[in-house]
Amino acid sequence: MKLYTRTGDEGKTSVIGGRLSKDDIRVEAYGTTDELNSFVGQAVTQLDKELFSDILAELEKIQHELFDCGGDLAMLKVSEERPYKAKQDIVDFLEERIDVYIKEAPELERFILPGGSAAAATLHVCRTVTRRAERLVTKLHQQAQTNPIVLKYLNRLSDYFFAIARVVNARLQVKDVEYERSALVFRGGKRKEDK
Repeated sequence: MKLYTRTGDEGKTSVIGGRLSKDDIRVEAYGTTDELNSFVGQAVTQLDKELFSDILAELEKIQHELFDCGGDLAMLKVSEERPYKAKQDIVDFLEERIDVYIKEAPELERFILPGGSAAAATLHVCRTVTRRAERLVTKLHQQAQTNPIVLKYLNRLSDYFFAIARVVNARLQVKDVEYERSALVFRGGKRKEDK
């Protein structure tokens, strides 16, 4: 198998159902999802297998789901023969895990700076790349047919990465660094305006 095909030499790439310019918003969206998957892989290498066995299993699951989401985003037209892969259950799972992890981490009152331990810092990178992917998918969703579950999933996934970054620091006994000019914006894990 050759890794290079020369078919993209003029700035076009193949997607499911046709070809697009490499700077098309659809290509940006699934490309950013692929970038995110690479950062998740980096985070996996920074987590101790015993202390974080639960999180590691979830991150591997998420890497497979990100591949599914990327495939859905690369699909120009859905059909019975080629349905979307991402389903509501992947969103439900993230919500369940977020609820568990929010209880494990210390109570949050102020905004925090990304960081603490190396693994938590990488998970915060995952969170921000997820937000960028979400913005691109939102733009794509306004212009073309997409799987709406992907947009919901990315929205929950950024919250998940925030939650586990805090849990990673807590298990490693590394304190989150509060943003020093932050007002008291959280109470019992929720933002003031959400109460």
